[in-house]
Amino acid sequence: MSTAAVRPLIPVLRPLTEALSPLAEPMVRVAAGLFLVPHGAQKLFGWFGGYGLEATGQFFAAKLGLPPVLALAAGLIEVFGGIALALGLATRAVAALAAGLLFVAAIQVHLSSGFFWTSGGYEYPLLWGIVALSFAIRGGGRYSLDAAIGREL
Repeated sequence: MSTAAVRPLIPVLRPLTEALSPLAEPMVRVAAGLFLVPHGAQKLFGWFGGYGLEATGQFFAAKLGLPPVLALAAGLIEVFGGIALALGLATRAVAALAAGLLFVAAIQVHLSSGFFWTSGGYEYPLLWGIVALSFAIRGGGRYSLDAAIGREL
């Protein structure tokens, strides 16, 4: 059923929702990208209460059994991939990297704490991983740099 055939519950809101509808997907893409950036800054620079690259690498090795160099990769994906995702630049590629990173975080770091994010569970990284996966599948959309340059990865 097309959205034009659906009668709104509050008809007076229809012009507003129709006007804002094209911005809904870009708002989610920008938020998803920008929400990644401070997490990467924690890993790379120790900003926002983070531990920096060396300590994060030690955590990856000691607690997760992962090579410390993956702390650098995770931080780069979060900072630069997050910015690229927000801009809609190389959207499919950076969204796929972000989704992979978030799914690994959900499993390796948060799974043992249960579901709820308030207990350190996997709820938050899983949600954002699914959001990122949706952009890996769909691309950046009409309001992205990929669309502006007419190319995407």
